[in-house]
Amino acid sequence: MKSPSSLNNAERVLLVGVGLKRASSRAGLGSASAQESLNELDELARSAGARVVSSRLQMREVLDSATVVGRGVLAELKHEANRQDTSLIIFDRNLSPAQHRNIERSVDCRVIDRTQLILDIFAKHAQTREGQLQVELAQLNYLLPRLAGTSRELSRLGGGIGTRGPGEQKLETDRRRIRDRIRKIGQSIETVRRQRALRRRARQSVPLGTVALVGYTNAGKSTLFNALTRAGVLTSSKMFATLDPTIRALRLPSRRRVLLSDTVGFIRDLPPDLIAAFRATLEEVQEAVLILQVTDISNPLHAEHDAEVEKILDNLGVADRKRLHVFNKTDLLPADDLAALRESHSREKIFVSARSGEGLEKLIARIDEEIPVDPIVERELTLPMTNGRELAMIYACGRVLNSEVSDGHIRLQAQLPESLANRLESFTA
Repeated sequence: MKSPSSLNNAERVLLVGVGLKRASSRAGLGSASAQESLNELDELARSAGARVVSSRLQMREVLDSATVVGRGVLAELKHEANRQDTSLIIFDRNLSPAQHRNIERSVDCRVIDRTQLILDIFAKHAQTREGQLQVELAQLNYLLPRLAGTSRELSRLGGGIGTRGPGEQKLETDRRRIRDRIRKIGQSIETVRRQRALRRRARQSVPLGTVALVGYTNAGKSTLFNALTRAGVLTSSKMFATLDPTIRALRLPSRRRVLLSDTVGFIRDLPPDLIAAFRATLEEVQEAVLILQVTDISNPLHAEHDAEVEKILDNLGVADRKRLHVFNKTDLLPADDLAALRESHSREKIFVSARSGEGLEKLIARIDEEIPVDPIVERELTLPMTNGRELAMIYACGRVLNSEVSDGHIRLQAQLPESLANRLESFTA
């Protein structure tokens, strides 16, 4: 929890949501969905370190093409920002460069949109060089079309929410230099992708399938990842606390090992440029032999969140990949609601609480059933007792059903991964 002093020092922001009165229209959100999206924007802003002093939901018949909300509302926002001593207004939609300039000039206050806020949170949480490069690439691609006539805006960059990352030093240069920087970052990320591909091929030389955790942001993926692998990955109720990918080995009941990958959380209206920039990270999802889709079942909007996850998985080309759907945070549900869910979903969903550990054994058993890599086979083997290395591998990676020692040899009946059985083919009885 933040101390009172840190809250007092946080940037004061005003949130603006915009929806259409006709809920069925494709051009915007209905009132209920618009309010839900605005609530999510509030969480995002607080995750970025903001102090939300006011929020406003504007419902319109049609969107104003120049300013989204119209000049009258902008005058009210300017007055509200002055009254609340607000330094930043955040719009809960993606603004075009022209809309952004028109709004900022009218309210006489710094303005960012939903995309820029998400990019800022990513910049805040990126720890590895790869993650920082990917964030910078997405930010520069976002800001490039907004540079025309923005000398005033550039003078304000370098401090406050929505300005982390490239900063004034790079953005005050001309378009040519920014494009050069984008090209260089792209080359660096391609190098990262090639390195990842080499590591992936090295992993594939030993049959270890990758199981990728995906889900809406704050669904509890990192907590589940820690519970399964004891990895000690950062967990937080803040959105996008996990950005850089983490991979750990997981031993299954069959004694096989798989690699479990924790990935960045998804969110509605995740900018396409951001998905493209994080292609190297999301390749772990594309290469996975099994996807664990994690849902915060305690969230009333979990069905809508799952729909957003489905859209992104489809965008990544993995919508038809073998998948287990994991309902997480069951400890936060009333017992009657949980019982009804279990009855209605039966085997098709797995119910767990990553925090309490409930259901994790069943989840691991289901992963073991579904994983298609390196199937378990049964073999009879006869090895000299002096072959300690091979015997150790059998006992470590397989399951010995029967053993008999005779004349300095050991005869084994064992269940073991097919890759290991192939390596021990010369000892097959």
